Amino acid sequence: MKNILGVYLSFFAAVVLAGCASSGKVAKPLPEAQVYASEQAATPPSSEELSLVSIQSKYLIKDTTQVKVYLYVDAYRGKNSIPVDDFIRIYNLNYVIYSDYGARDRLGYGNVKLTNSNVSKVGNRIVISFDVKSPNKDYGVLLSEISQTGTLKKVLNDLTIRFKKQSTSELYGVYTAASSEPLQRHYINSNEQFTIKRANESADQLHVFYYKHSFDPAGSPMNTAPPKSAAKSLQVDSSFTIRTNEPITFEKEGLYNIFSDTTQSEGMGILIVNERFPKTTQPEMLLGPLLYMSTNTEIADIKKAEDFKKALDKYWLNLMNGNEELARQSIKSFYTRVEEANTLFTTYKEGWKTDKGMIYIVLGSPDKVQRSKDREVWTYERRGNAQNVNFTFNRRNNQFVDDHYELVRYAEYQPIWYPMVEAWRNGTIR
Repeated sequence: MKNILGVYLSFFAAVVLAGCASSGKVAKPLPEAQVYASEQAATPPSSEELSLVSIQSKYLIKDTTQVKVYLYVDAYRGKNSIPVDDFIRIYNLNYVIYSDYGARDRLGYGNVKLTNSNVSKVGNRIVISFDVKSPNKDYGVLLSEISQTGTLKKVLNDLTIRFKKQSTSELYGVYTAASSEPLQRHYINSNEQFTIKRANESADQLHVFYYKHSFDPAGSPMNTAPPKSAAKSLQVDSSFTIRTNEPITFEKEGLYNIFSDTTQSEGMGILIVNERFPKTTQPEMLLGPLLYMSTNTEIADIKKAEDFKKALDKYWLNLMNGNEELARQSIKSFYTRVEEANTLFTTYKEGWKTDKGMIYIVLGSPDKVQRSKDREVWTYERRGNAQNVNFTFNRRNNQFVDDHYELVRYAEYQPIWYPMVEAWRNGTIR
């Protein structure tokens, strides 16, 4: 038996050794929302056509009157990222603040003049920063529009802003040596140096609680039993204090929850992951995501095998009836989905373990996304023999992150779920 898994591992090891940062890759996108554009759009075209591939966003509260907004834009000319000067020359930025999704009353609006002072480049990404005046409201939806000069082409991004919330994640950002702007993601690779700063640059002491805990993957979308929430009762493994504006490194992998005030119930969770994340390349870590397409017996057989990697090879070859080329293609397709889920959905646990990550890995990117204040609805127009299937995700309070969503589960998902799992198992998804 040829080492088919070794080919996959060798390929990604070569990528890592070559120094290709995973952050430079654009994850397979979510589609536009029905009301506001999603944070991801389409993949770069092969021509020299201009395109905005994706926009992600975050904000930090500066004080009671202002919020600093950051837009992270994947902008391309063909397959090449656009230089800052070209971006400034080609694109315009306007914004409107609404009271809620679907509302028409405007709380504020403006045009942002793009210059070298508020547009920078981090890796292949354009980062735009600008201030917005806080309305006298607890909550609002910021709709940003980036348009191409002289054309009708534009991309929208929606950002929920809680103007009066003073939790750590609203006040502080995480910065690395490679970026003058705060990270949009929740994870840091182990031994990567970073700094925590407040938007007003004040020097503060922060309290850190470390959890050496591996959170469970998402349960079946058909399992309607109430989920077990272990987050509130987790035992703290250690605690210490740090200072803002000072470079730090967290060497131990695990979850770190950071508070500016220990009386607060919600902190700023940072997941410290291995140096290859969001890629999954270590043999022992390849098993976890297979839960979504395997039987309990198959998982148990791999776990008890003396040679873990050979057991994984055997697993894929058995599924593909000994077809080595089909097995290689299926492995690459599956773990590409896992990497994309890690990039898009990592919160206090790896993206593949989240409800959104599970649905994304098995079914792919939804055809439509509709968002409201605390809900997302993903629509798959056709998967297998099923049409217009909706998956609803509700935002839930969480002590680590403010974008934790849980799937509303139904037994009726069986007719779409099992055929898609079977498609993975017979190699028809590539």
